[in-house]
Amino acid sequence: MPPTPDPTERTQARTAGADSLRSGTSRGHSAADAAGRADGTARQTASGRAVGAAERITEVIESVAPGSRLGTKEELRTLCGVSVGTFNEALRILQTRGLVTVKPGPGGGLFSAEQSPMVRLGNSVLALDARANDVADAVRIRDALDPLLIEDALWHASPADIAGLRSHITAMEEAVGSADPVAFVHANWRLHAAIAAISPNALLGSLYTHLLDLIESHTLSVLPTAEEPLDQYIADRHELHRALVDALDRRDREGALRLIHEHNTSLQSDATT
Repeated sequence: MPPTPDPTERTQARTAGADSLRSGTSRGHSAADAAGRADGTARQTASGRAVGAAERITEVIESVAPGSRLGTKEELRTLCGVSVGTFNEALRILQTRGLVTVKPGPGGGLFSAEQSPMVRLGNSVLALDARANDVADAVRIRDALDPLLIEDALWHASPADIAGLRSHITAMEEAVGSADPVAFVHANWRLHAAIAAISPNALLGSLYTHLLDLIESHTLSVLPTAEEPLDQYIADRHELHRALVDALDRRDREGALRLIHEHNTSLQSDATT
């Protein structure tokens, strides 16, 4: 008959097994953590190389006239000394900045971007990519929909909705204070998107939001005009929007519709080049 195991020995064995399991798990976690850190470092390094390549090509762009041929993708990739994947990321950065265009076929390749088309909004100008006509149309349609959304907001805005609108007004005020017209325009668009979200008309709200997205996605920068300093212009626009939200809060239909009419008639969107 085999001897009965000592209870103390069984306990020690279980403890040793558990310690071994914990040790193995710890080693596994350490290896996984190290691999994760290495992977993150590799991604950061690749991203840095792409930015560096984009900056190298930017130097070339700045040395030639707008519309000049820069070379083929392979020629520029070789110039930058990066992999195909890294070069494609650099190209995406350059296209986002509106600095290059890609033309296929014989004689194609990468070209420095032509002068950006413009769409005028009041005393500021949106510098756009090649979709200028689409943006000009979107601005006109958006302006036509504004009174409908204001009517809906007068009826349906809750105290929480009004508080949300005021947070966008605050963001606009901060952009005025920091003299940042780009941040101001984006905060402005977010305010209008929030007004659209109040409407119970899902089709109207969705259409308006898509128009804003189209305008925003093709805008490269915000520039001044000769008529009025840009900082004064955005300060005036901030006050107009603040008054509009106050009118919505008071349920002042006449005042709100007057302000949105003033808002849109002062944003005559004439496409120029």
